[in-house]
Amino acid sequence: MSIQRLENLSDKTSVEKEVAILKQLLEEVTQQIAGNETMDLIRRLSEQSLKQDYQALEATIHSISNEQMVVIARYFSILPLLINIAEDVDLSYAVNYQKNQDEDYQGKLSLIMDEVVKEADAKHLLEKMTVVPVLTAHPTQVQRRTMLGLTRSIHQLLRKHRDLKEGLLDEKKWRRDLRRQIQLIMSSDMIREKKLKVKNEITNVTEYYNQSLIAAITDLTLTYKRLASERGLDLETPHPINMGMWIGGDRDGNPYVTAETLRLSAVTQSDVILSYYIQMVEGLYDELSISTSLSQATPEVEALAEKSTNSSEFREKEPYRRALDYIKMRLQATKDYLVLDQENPLRYQKAQDFKADLKAIETSLETHQGQGLIEGPFEALLMAVDIFGFYLASIDLRQDSSVHEACVAELLREAQIEAHYSQLDEKEKCRVLLHQLMEEPRTLSSVPSQKSELLQKELAIFQMARDLKDKIGEEVIKQHIISHSESVSDLLELAVLLKEVGLVNQEKARVQIVPLFETIEDLTSASAIIAGYLELPVVDSWLNHNHRYQEIMLGYSDSNKDGGYLASGWTLYKAQRQLTAIGDEHDVRITFFHGRGGTVGRGGGPSYDAITSQPFGSIKDRIRLTEQGEVIGNKYGNKDAAYYNLEMLVSATLNRMVMRMISDEADIVEYRAIMDEIVADSYATYRDLVFHNPHFYDYFFTASPIKEVSSLNIGSRPAARKTITEISGLRAIPWVFSWSQNRVMLPGWYGVGSSFKAFIDKEEGNLAMLQKMYQEWPFFRSLLSNVDMVLSKSNMNIAFRYAELCEDEETRSVFNLILDEWQLTKELILAIEGHDDLLFDNPYLKASLDYRLPYFNVLNYIQIELINRLRSGELSPKQENLIHITINGIATGLRNSG
Repeated sequence: MSIQRLENLSDKTSVEKEVAILKQLLEEVTQQIAGNETMDLIRRLSEQSLKQDYQALEATIHSISNEQMVVIARYFSILPLLINIAEDVDLSYAVNYQKNQDEDYQGKLSLIMDEVVKEADAKHLLEKMTVVPVLTAHPTQVQRRTMLGLTRSIHQLLRKHRDLKEGLLDEKKWRRDLRRQIQLIMSSDMIREKKLKVKNEITNVTEYYNQSLIAAITDLTLTYKRLASERGLDLETPHPINMGMWIGGDRDGNPYVTAETLRLSAVTQSDVILSYYIQMVEGLYDELSISTSLSQATPEVEALAEKSTNSSEFREKEPYRRALDYIKMRLQATKDYLVLDQENPLRYQKAQDFKADLKAIETSLETHQGQGLIEGPFEALLMAVDIFGFYLASIDLRQDSSVHEACVAELLREAQIEAHYSQLDEKEKCRVLLHQLMEEPRTLSSVPSQKSELLQKELAIFQMARDLKDKIGEEVIKQHIISHSESVSDLLELAVLLKEVGLVNQEKARVQIVPLFETIEDLTSASAIIAGYLELPVVDSWLNHNHRYQEIMLGYSDSNKDGGYLASGWTLYKAQRQLTAIGDEHDVRITFFHGRGGTVGRGGGPSYDAITSQPFGSIKDRIRLTEQGEVIGNKYGNKDAAYYNLEMLVSATLNRMVMRMISDEADIVEYRAIMDEIVADSYATYRDLVFHNPHFYDYFFTASPIKEVSSLNIGSRPAARKTITEISGLRAIPWVFSWSQNRVMLPGWYGVGSSFKAFIDKEEGNLAMLQKMYQEWPFFRSLLSNVDMVLSKSNMNIAFRYAELCEDEETRSVFNLILDEWQLTKELILAIEGHDDLLFDNPYLKASLDYRLPYFNVLNYIQIELINRLRSGELSPKQENLIHITINGIATGLRNSG
């Protein structure tokens, strides 16, 4: 069969039936809560939207009172959520069905394994290859944890309905249970009244490990190892998936991240994984009831059993149970130490000591014909120890380069080494910093002086990182990322600060220094910076200690806001090629950390296509990428979805490592030259609108709900680094989020149409060339497919109504520029693809949008009405919460909005 996206193999009939049931129950609950009149209004709004009678729709909405809006806005916000749940259940069902039937689908691991084993170094490649999804502190997940819990309950009920054969389910009871959950959703606060704290973000995201990630990652790793073994490759300790974490360590622009939040993040993660181990050991205790009357145990297991305090006479002949009881005691002692800071001599010093005890049991079972007992939970536990250790996920530290510079300048000034460090040129800065790193044994902070609050806070975080590494293990913190890396001195400044707490010396760096290149200008300068950095002898020593790996983070969000979609995508592509080549020259394995968001405007889009369209050779054996906001819930909300999405990441990475997509190098050279030309035009068009049009600033802040988005309690960090009243200072998340809300989706396509038209008009045959590029070049195909998807979710009729929020004509006229570009972009995208309609290659998404758009389109019109009322004083500050509900509903309907 042809290999399709798994989503396209879904049972649309089942989804439609389940959505109909959910909608009916929602209507029943709403009618009970609000009465017949309000329910009649809701039905009228739905009918008007389905008929696309928007004039009548607006008139109806205008007549609705603020009090009625409370229920109506909730109804139309909850309905897209219920549709999402039905689709997620369907995907989970499809995952299981395809796996059980051994059918092919895009991203299936066994398919790419068949290609990998053809490589000469296949075993080494499979053992070294690692994908690291990093859960980040950029929450566009506007739903409360309570709502996420109710969502899970409905998901489980729908799964139960599908899993049980017809006739084995009490239909009436099932409907009552489902109705009760929907009534709870309608009766619970949908969004937070208080802003999240960092500790809430830590707790919320670690819950996904208990819910899905530990089981999915362990299962996938076991499958990975088994598939390799079936092909004659016995892998030792493969790590196809490791997890990363930003929450608690990412302090860039977030004043609430401190040494304490870093400690809390690490301790919470240790608590989660140790609790899992204890639970698994308890399960094995119940299971391994082997009696010495029937089967013996090795002396090693007997020795473990003797150390158990379980003196029950019923356990005298059950050494495995007593050994597991002792292991559980040691795990609890380890948990007391790592989580509660209570020293206990029974504790394990490191995770491998715990594994050694488990291996003793494994050896004993193998020796005494108990091999079959090792499979299942025991095998999963052993694998989990290798994957997660006692730390669960590595925590990244991140800070802006300007903060590092300020701290180093203060240290140098107070130590009377350099009074005006920040005024030095780049060469002098590097000279001063290298002297401190290579020739000065003392720490700068040891000089007695009154330190600024900023310096104290930074040094405390670095000291906490050192303490956590010493206590939990090296893996708990491995990288420190530098935002706005613009020079070699930016990297060396961080090294000096790490030296203050003993994390860096002349021979080694216990924390890798990772530059983040974000803007178009920074990405263009990245090669020169990295070349200069790698030439330093002290850096060479650090690289030797780190097996010659150097990570570089690439920023998608800011580069897009800075230069538009095409310029961002192409500059990132070129930067990877150039940086990989520089690494090769210095015998350094450059690995990339992709700072992708949920939306196309922030580097989002289908992960499989995104990875397989990277430059060939840019993925050596490691790749990291951010997962954030509502994307975390969508991808990892249940074990089946988590397994499938992680499998796709691993398969795509292996695919890109071994499969060369274009065989003729002359073609790719020509394609790159064409892209340079097109992107230059696109960049100019985008910059002309966003940064040079005198009315654009007022248009954006008036014709989008940016102010309301910025006041929404969706995360612990501020919406802007400085102030929300300037484009450059605004964070990429609220920037993209707002364009999603008003349905323009501008960051995902603006500048594309004009640049393509300029190229096509230049010479006959250029359209055919673009069509050839689309068919043959995965990078270009992925680029255009993402634009196609974004255009399908945009709605210029709704966008026009937002534009009418602008009171003066000149400001409002910006919309005309946007509309012209949108129409041109759609026309040329379809011409290049050779399609008549958007989403031709993605029928699943097309069908999904067809039955969900009419409902959350209503929310846009409600939001516009509410913004009008707020600005005219007809909505009280307390009722502003209604706008937040519509923001939540629209984000839910779009699914990848931040």
